[in-house]
Amino acid sequence: MPILSLITWVPLAGVLIVLLVPKRHVQLIRSVAAAGATVSLVLAWSLFFRFDRATAALQFTERREWIPELGMTYALGVDGLSFPLVLLATLLSLVAVIASFSITERVKGYFAWLLLLEFAILGVFVAQDWFLFYVFWEMGLVPMFFLIGLWGGDKRNQATMSFFLYTLGGSIFMLLGIIAVYLKADPHTFDMIGLMEARTRDGWDQAFQILPFLAFFIGFAVKIPAFPLHGWLPLAHVEAPTPVSIMLSGVLLKLGAYGLLRVSGLLPQGLEWFAPALLVIGAINIIYGALLAWRQTDLKAMVAFSSIDHMGFVLIGIAALNIMGFTGALLMMLTHGVITGALFFLVGVIYERAHTRELTEFGGLAARIPLYSSLMSLALLASMGLPGLAQFVSELHVLIGAFQRWGLWILIAGAGILITAAYSLRTIGRMFMGPLNPRWAALEDISVRELVAIAPLTLLMVALGVFPSAVLNIMDATLTQMAAIFR
Repeated sequence: MPILSLITWVPLAGVLIVLLVPKRHVQLIRSVAAAGATVSLVLAWSLFFRFDRATAALQFTERREWIPELGMTYALGVDGLSFPLVLLATLLSLVAVIASFSITERVKGYFAWLLLLEFAILGVFVAQDWFLFYVFWEMGLVPMFFLIGLWGGDKRNQATMSFFLYTLGGSIFMLLGIIAVYLKADPHTFDMIGLMEARTRDGWDQAFQILPFLAFFIGFAVKIPAFPLHGWLPLAHVEAPTPVSIMLSGVLLKLGAYGLLRVSGLLPQGLEWFAPALLVIGAINIIYGALLAWRQTDLKAMVAFSSIDHMGFVLIGIAALNIMGFTGALLMMLTHGVITGALFFLVGVIYERAHTRELTEFGGLAARIPLYSSLMSLALLASMGLPGLAQFVSELHVLIGAFQRWGLWILIAGAGILITAAYSLRTIGRMFMGPLNPRWAALEDISVRELVAIAPLTLLMVALGVFPSAVLNIMDATLTQMAAIFR
């Protein structure tokens, strides 16, 4: 089987094996899930040195007829836009599986749904047929529905319905956009490359491109989430189990931004027409998300709202319509995935021990759990964009790219950076400094299993800040080609 199919379908094979294991064999179920996620990760990361950084063309491609009468194909491939996200998805999936070892209720069903979620996410990133993309996109709704609904917190039913209805509603608009471009192409096709060739050959004008682009944008904006379609996110994050929050914030939010970048090559004049509105939405995301995060005393809610803030930078980078902005947007997706994945994991670690996430109840933890305190502080400093850590590089690219196109308007985003720094430093101060709360005198530091899970994310926070060229080289050719379409 070709490599991309192996990477994508191994988690599904893990689902089938988990379902065959008797539910009483809990440790075996966990091992199978970990093995499935590990194999997919090893296969994906084995392509890191085989990936040709000099070309924007699709690599490791696969193509088989699916429903030829309707122009549907099983077409897979990766380029500088999708390949870094495949690496991120496989890494965070394994971290989520390891973090899930503390799950003790309905273990068999939980790991089956978690592996199915990884399968759907990887399918979105490697699909090169818009209908296949849509199938994988919709498939991801089902495991999230059950993971939050069965293993979530007290308000899990409300969180599940909110997530499902928001996302399903957005998906309907996206499907309308897919159908519109399919019918416009002659001959009709869902193939991504074929549709871009049809757009160039037949000269699709801006008058046509606007409505399909808006349909795509609504579907993607729900997932990002972009204001005002963000209402599902805070409750879903807070009520979801910690490993599911890692997947939700670290990877699922990136599906929408990835789709928006992918459709920019298909409907560039639609994006160009919408760019001013996208800039405004991104700025609102940054300020609004940062202010909401500042107000939170629940650690998990704070990290959830910070995702709205940081995804605003992705929108502004895309609105720049130039190579610097696109690079910053994609790099922000990667660094945000790594950092928020680490933050949600570490919030889960302290919650398992203290059974509270209230910031006001902690204090002086650095003296009792120094390793945990160091890791959490590093993640918070990275989240605020401290130079030398991962997110600084991505924010800098976004700001430079946006300034090149929009000028001093981009200074509005600077206020969001300051607010983010304020709540990050406040959290470090209240949790780890000052006298130790006697209530936590017996608190245990991070365990070996937890350290194994968080170590790669911690290393990436530093590595992407110090050596960003390792991933920038992968993106450059593809994003240069994408940006060349725009004036």
